[in-house]
Amino acid sequence: MAAFEFVALDTRGRRSKGVLEGDSPRQVRQSLRQQGMTPLRVDAVEGPQERSGRGSRRAALKGADVALLTRQLAVLLRSGAPIEEALASIARQSRKGAVQRVVMGVRSRVMEGYPLAAGLEAFPGTFSDLYRATVEAGEEAGHLEDVLDRLADYTESRMKLRQRLTAAMLYPAILTVVALLVLVGLLGYVVPQVVTVFENIDQDLPLLTRLLLDVSDAVQRYGLVAVLAAGVVILALRRLLRRDAPRFRYHRMVLGTPGIGNLVRSINSARFARTLAILNGSGVAILQALQIAARVVANLPMRRAIADTADRVREGELIHKALEATGQFPPITVYLIANGEVSGRLEEMLERAAQQQEDEADNAISTALALFEPLLILGMGAVVLVIVLAILLPIFELNQMVG
Repeated sequence: MAAFEFVALDTRGRRSKGVLEGDSPRQVRQSLRQQGMTPLRVDAVEGPQERSGRGSRRAALKGADVALLTRQLAVLLRSGAPIEEALASIARQSRKGAVQRVVMGVRSRVMEGYPLAAGLEAFPGTFSDLYRATVEAGEEAGHLEDVLDRLADYTESRMKLRQRLTAAMLYPAILTVVALLVLVGLLGYVVPQVVTVFENIDQDLPLLTRLLLDVSDAVQRYGLVAVLAAGVVILALRRLLRRDAPRFRYHRMVLGTPGIGNLVRSINSARFARTLAILNGSGVAILQALQIAARVVANLPMRRAIADTADRVREGELIHKALEATGQFPPITVYLIANGEVSGRLEEMLERAAQQQEDEADNAISTALALFEPLLILGMGAVVLVIVLAILLPIFELNQMVG
């Protein structure tokens, strides 16, 4: 029995959407008619890779939705509910069509005899390699509900970290945009209107005033061209960075940038350690865990370092020695992993390393923002002061001449 999405008209002529199970689209249409509805469209629920030829019509689920359905599934399985009934219950309780579509799509594959991990493979945009590998390990070990609880915790922590970063950057971004708009408005409109009073005065303007007029004239003449040129450059750089070689060199340059490099290294190290911890704790083989953990690291040099680490571990080397040889990971992370390998508490030490790097990243961002905001305000004040002085100096000189 498969899952089908439908669009139908109810008895009042209103469009209704949902997901039903059936052996065929004809059976689903018949079921809808028995409910007094007029079916307009009935499509089999498909994962993104199955409809790649027609293009993906729907985006993947958000992290909050994945965390919630994972937590619900863990609770239902722990209460003794069969997996297909648990999935059906989650789909019925959800008010989001996208969640219903994904859950019912997974359930239809489970009903066909596939394990849960195989059902999740139909939706790779929603369920990552980490998620599917962890579920597969949980199924094989027989403690799926525990693994799902860990996955829910992991997804929620990732979502909270992303929200903290977004919230931390929102105010400075708004402040920067407003400051630039005010500056452009002053130079492009206010200054030319004010200095027109000096055009008929037969005297040399002060150097600061002449420089301000030149800058204002450049903004008026070439401001739009500069904005368009900047847009073209940004688009060209984005297209260039889609290629692996330029993106690798750019990521390596970022790692070498003072301040920013340490922040990027901390964020990616935390992501790697957290992922490896959950995979290791779920019973995934260490080589497979390293390969999956490499995919969640965004920085390409660090991702290559993890791949090199996996090769060294395959040859019998310890994880911390292989990581240390790459030179890409913070010493404290390598030390904690070494401690975990020696003491037999690798999962615990990986969690501690991830938490330590996340705290370090939070502190670095908080410090940078605490410095950036007053510096931006002082810089804007200095620019406004220069503009005011450039306007007032000719007035002072004119008063002295009249006096």
